[in-house]
Amino acid sequence: MPGHVTPPTAPALEGWRHVYSGKIRDLYEPVEPHPRGDVVLVVASDRISAYDWVLPTEIPGKGGVLTGLSLWWFDQVAPIVANHTVEAPVPAEVEGRAMVCKRLDMFPIECVARGYLTGSGLAEYQESGTVCGIPLPEGLVDGSRLPEPIFTPAAKAEVGEHDENISFEQVVERIGEADATALRDLTLAVYSRAHEIAAAKGIILADTKFEFGRDGDGNILLADEVLTPDSSRFWPADEWEPGRAQPSFDKQFVRDWLTSSESGWDKKSDAPPPALPDDVVERTRQRYLEAYDRLAKH
Repeated sequence: MPGHVTPPTAPALEGWRHVYSGKIRDLYEPVEPHPRGDVVLVVASDRISAYDWVLPTEIPGKGGVLTGLSLWWFDQVAPIVANHTVEAPVPAEVEGRAMVCKRLDMFPIECVARGYLTGSGLAEYQESGTVCGIPLPEGLVDGSRLPEPIFTPAAKAEVGEHDENISFEQVVERIGEADATALRDLTLAVYSRAHEIAAAKGIILADTKFEFGRDGDGNILLADEVLTPDSSRFWPADEWEPGRAQPSFDKQFVRDWLTSSESGWDKKSDAPPPALPDDVVERTRQRYLEAYDRLAKH
């Protein structure tokens, strides 16, 4: 199945039992009762995915960037919503790319906020003038800033499958009106605060997706990764030019190479993608590091 990750990709960690691997992250639970209660260990690997495939080539240091940025952003938006991380040591083998987190009952919704029109939102807009059923003004182009940020949720899919864009009304049908409203309001509040922080550093946060879960006390917490180049579109503000695809701090080098004649790969086929060349790996690594440096270190 495209995107499938087999358990052997996850390292053995003393005191922790591997229970699941997603495209990028490996999840562990403690072998013995943990002093911080019902927790899991979330490890960000250096794997990279594109077009619903996990690629055979890793990007060195990527897991550290994802974890470091997530932890930094959790602190920035803590006044708006608490998160699932707990203060606890992680195994030395995964230090710098792992978090100990509360186990949550996760909502089956990808909470997407868009402040700009691009990607799948642009495709829908060009067809119907809407994004996730939300009407937008005429005349918008790739990269246009929206009049105000919009909540465009998606139903979570299995690994290797596409998430399905759904309307707010469909979210209500799945989880109830109170929780749907809470997730929408939190998503837009966190996006707006993060957009403001990124803008002060010369970066546009075009869109992003969040995941939320409920803890044992009934609180809704921000979970998983947050505001990383894997879950967000970050654009250099000084290069923003609506009407074309924007340069971004993410895996665009990987996507471009895979769809070029040089790779020899047909993304419509069932064949797995080839290994990435060294120069694409290095350029992608530098892009992730630049995003981390510009956001979290200045």
